[in-house]
Amino acid sequence: MTKFIVFIAGSIVGSFLNVCIHRLPRGESIIRPSSRCPGCGKAIPWYDNIPIFSFLLLGARCRFCKTRIRIRYFIVEVLTAALFLILYLYFGLSAKFFANLVFASLLIIATFADFEHQEIPDQVSIGGICAGVMSSLFTGLTFLGSLIGALTGGAIIYLAGVLGKAAFKKEAMGGGDVKLMAMIGAFLGWKLVILTFFIAPFFGAIVGITLKIRTGQEVIPYGPYLSLGALIALFFGDAVLRLLFSGLL
Repeated sequence: MTKFIVFIAGSIVGSFLNVCIHRLPRGESIIRPSSRCPGCGKAIPWYDNIPIFSFLLLGARCRFCKTRIRIRYFIVEVLTAALFLILYLYFGLSAKFFANLVFASLLIIATFADFEHQEIPDQVSIGGICAGVMSSLFTGLTFLGSLIGALTGGAIIYLAGVLGKAAFKKEAMGGGDVKLMAMIGAFLGWKLVILTFFIAPFFGAIVGITLKIRTGQEVIPYGPYLSLGALIALFFGDAVLRLLFSGLL
């Protein structure tokens, strides 16, 4: 029963995250006005705003004007619900569970905002740094460890951007990526944020090479791959580090 409640709660939060993804990069309020169809502008009634199910029941179209609803809304709701459930199974009802609910939610907003707008809102990254540092008081990371993690994350991605710009004569990393990595470090600490730094390029390179071959696109949003690397580090990072260090000793 608890698993079901966590999944449903995750889908509801996912619905709210969709609002944040759409409105924060535009500088709009995430509270008012209520959700409206971008096609006809009509307010969406509550029975058409039920997470996951309304998208399916409406056939991915507005009830009034039949404008197609973007698949992103469905993906974010399902992804958030699934992540909430995975976090519950991994951490149980603990302080780490609740802290990482916040962390995962922020990563989802950063990922999809970067995909759509090539921008990671400061409310997510800077607010996330504060949330990560505060959560360290309850998760065992320690306040100092969280601060060092934030500084490490921001510094290594900033340095990578400077070196990339010097090597390729063009911008390699945006300021949003620097702040996002600082946020990741605030939640994970310095060891796991460094691991995130090395995991992310693997996924980014696959996508980047594919897009380069298929479309000629040279610049890709990097936030989604930092976020994916952070989640992998969250769940498997300690085991990976133990494996690496045991091989060196």
